[in-house]
Amino acid sequence: MAVEIWINPACSKCRAAKAELDAAGVEYVERRYLDDPPTAAELSDVLDRLGLEPWDVARPAETREAGIDVAKDAAHRDEWIAAMVANPRVIQRPIITASDRTTVVARDAETLAAVVEREVSTGSSTD
Repeated sequence: MAVEIWINPACSKCRAAKAELDAAGVEYVERRYLDDPPTAAELSDVLDRLGLEPWDVARPAETREAGIDVAKDAAHRDEWIAAMVANPRVIQRPIITASDRTTVVARDAETLAAVVEREVSTGSSTD
C-alpha cells in the first residue's frame, strides 16, 4: 500500500507535510478530502487505526460552525461519523496513513518526521 495523505490544500500544516514527504522522496497518494470526502466506512477505518474517536479528530471551531452538537460517547459514534462525512471540513488534518497502515494526524513536526523516517527506512521512497 502506498502512503496516503488526506489534505486541504489551503492548510499550512498539509502543505508542510507534503513538502516533507516530497523532500524525502516518499511516494504518496494525495486525497483532497474536502473535494472527495471519506465514506463513513473509510472514516471509521481511519479512526480505528488512529485509536481515536470521531470527536478526538474534530476541529472545534469548524464543528461549532457546522452546528454539530452531538454527545461525545460510544452511543453517538455513528452520528458523529455521519456528521463528519457530511461536513468534512471538521476533520483534523493532515491525516497520513503510512505504507504499513499506521495512521497519524501529522500536525506536529515530530509526528511527521516519524512517518517520513519510517517510510525512508522501509524503502518506500523514490530514491
